[in-house]
Amino acid sequence: MQSLGTSLTREEQVKLSFFRGNCLHLENPDYLRAASAILDELLAEDTRPRDLTVAALEIGSERAKARILAKEPGIAAGIAEYRWLVSRAGILVTPLKKDGDRVARHDALLEMEGERGTLLSYERVGLNLLQRMSGIATMTHELQERVQRRNPATFVVGTRKTPWGLLDKRALHLGGGGTHRLGLGDAILVKNNHLTLLADREEEAVRVALQRAWKFREKAVFIEVEVRSKAGAIAAAQTFRERREEDSAACPCWLLLDNIAPDEIILILRALRSDGLLDHVLIEGSGNISEANAEEYAASGVDAVSSGALTHSARALDLSQRLQ
Repeated sequence: MQSLGTSLTREEQVKLSFFRGNCLHLENPDYLRAASAILDELLAEDTRPRDLTVAALEIGSERAKARILAKEPGIAAGIAEYRWLVSRAGILVTPLKKDGDRVARHDALLEMEGERGTLLSYERVGLNLLQRMSGIATMTHELQERVQRRNPATFVVGTRKTPWGLLDKRALHLGGGGTHRLGLGDAILVKNNHLTLLADREEEAVRVALQRAWKFREKAVFIEVEVRSKAGAIAAAQTFRERREEDSAACPCWLLLDNIAPDEIILILRALRSDGLLDHVLIEGSGNISEANAEEYAASGVDAVSSGALTHSARALDLSQRLQ
């Protein structure tokens, strides 16, 4: 199915909007800057002024080898970042898994060699990095599989509820999920707090918001507006259709249906389809989406489901470091 004003399918527009993790790698200066800001601070806090245990035990500078082992199955993530982090301390790392690979219980993710004291001093920060990113990637992968079994046309994406910023976004990407916005400067997302400042009624506020936002469409990867009612959704879709009729090169246009139950979403999509509006917008379901209800949202027919839990509440994958 194609939407007015673009030759892209709905799936292609979803990928263009929300799946932008390919740029999140250490060769990208912006990503490297973001990753180093977090990891350097964590390392400084952990080792300032020194590792007292290593010093007290007189472990010394003899060289040793170690492995990072998986204690449960999952998706590996953070290997490139780990290698960058510890290699600056003279630790040689040999990856045994690539970022995005499946790992089984007892699998080794990587091997390393370096001074014994350094291996021990870097252990916790390095494991925290690998466990967090692998946990996010694993949860994302599992939720994506579950959602697409129910509806192959629905995609799982994260939100900006990311304590570790772009590191969390990369973990989402490695798990096969969408990144959504990478920051405030790449897309226009009009939320309820924005709408509150524009008009009292939601349907009036979305019209004002989208008319203003449309002037900035060439600077945005996508434009999205959050609505919490059928009236707001119809008003937003009508405004998008009007704007797109004037501009054949418009960017993807999204409705964010926030905290709306799946059965209500079905009714809203039915109304949009009846009014000839559904082909002009993409639909994101959001608000307290979890493993327990994601399939219901997928079955409602949304193009994407977004979950902040993927990054703010993901369980770390259980990994351990073993010296040899």
